Amino acid sequence: MTDTSATNERIGAALVHPYLNHAVRMYETKYASRADIDAAMRFGCGYPAGPLTLLDQLGLDVVRESLAAMYAETGDHLHQPADLLESLVGQGHLGRATGRGFYTWSGEEVVADAETPSADDRPQLRHDIVSVGVVGTGTMASGIVEVFAKAGYDVTYVGRSEEKLDGVVATITKSLDRAISKGKSDEATKTAVLGRLTGATTREALADVDLVVEAIAEDLAIKTELFADLDRICRPGAILATTTSSLPIASCASATSRPEAVIGMHFFNPAPVMKLVEVVTTEQTSTEVDETVRALCAKTGKVAVSCGDRAGFIVNALLFPYLNDAVTLSEQGEHALVEIDAAIKEQVELPMGPFELLDVVGNDVSLAIQKELLAEFGEPGFTPAASLERAVAEGRLGRKTGQGFHDYR
Repeated sequence: MTDTSATNERIGAALVHPYLNHAVRMYETKYASRADIDAAMRFGCGYPAGPLTLLDQLGLDVVRESLAAMYAETGDHLHQPADLLESLVGQGHLGRATGRGFYTWSGEEVVADAETPSADDRPQLRHDIVSVGVVGTGTMASGIVEVFAKAGYDVTYVGRSEEKLDGVVATITKSLDRAISKGKSDEATKTAVLGRLTGATTREALADVDLVVEAIAEDLAIKTELFADLDRICRPGAILATTTSSLPIASCASATSRPEAVIGMHFFNPAPVMKLVEVVTTEQTSTEVDETVRALCAKTGKVAVSCGDRAGFIVNALLFPYLNDAVTLSEQGEHALVEIDAAIKEQVELPMGPFELLDVVGNDVSLAIQKELLAEFGEPGFTPAASLERAVAEGRLGRKTGQGFHDYR
């Protein structure tokens, strides 16, 4: 093994193995299913394999030994091998090499087992969904309007002014024209999609829709005011969904008289392109509403994963501690940022290195999410890295400012 290969392997283990350990803990606590955890990271981040599949491929014993060594050195609970990982290794279920790990394997292929969803498990529409409402006119809201209109739903979208409403149509038109230029659509489809759109400057226009998706500012006071108003306006039986990625969905639900009909639909940006939707239920969300929303996602061509109402959901709770760990690793001064980026892309074939991804996401966004995870889980290891705090304080937010961890000027 060359010095570079050995270095890349050490970097990969230092950053990827704790991420895998987080995923095991998420699974063993039944926060999300095996399939949903893996699908979330594949479709939400573009990873070639989900964390539990990757664990099976690397070998549970290999990762367990690596984590145990890290834990002995750091004493960080996040490095202590998860109980389930210890149990499977103790049983000799080491992953693909032994035919059994988190999945059952036959050679290189995963085979169906007791946990594999069958066709009979597919969610069904328990509520009739014909028309959809969207509150908001920003990038995410416009993308969600496009998603539903392209899937054949009549969409009423609400904004503060005619200018804002016109902006949604312009954004969707541009997207459709781009698809036509690439041979992926045609003028007839464009006409049909645009014909399904109705803009309004008053929320009263949502009185008869079957589902409302809220995509406004990440401000809890603003959102709870909106949900109270939607509860007043929308017909009985209508589902109220929020796209929040950071705020408690239960707080939105508590502003209504129908908490059983409130649910999270966390789309990923850009919504027309990204396949993943995290469907987030509170303790009061009804089974029928949950199943309807998951079935609706499938009808719009999305991959729905199910999880509960806590900070980070699946993707952010797994992704951002890994990114934060990369910043902490860089602070030790042994590896350049480009070296860490290259090592991760080589070792686990991720589409971007951690610093490249931080600069795309925005270091301010990353810092805010990391603070939420620290507050939610109380893990000292989730404390934001000093270099991340400093980058935000200095206005080095990433690509959007021309400079982040890398320079784009």
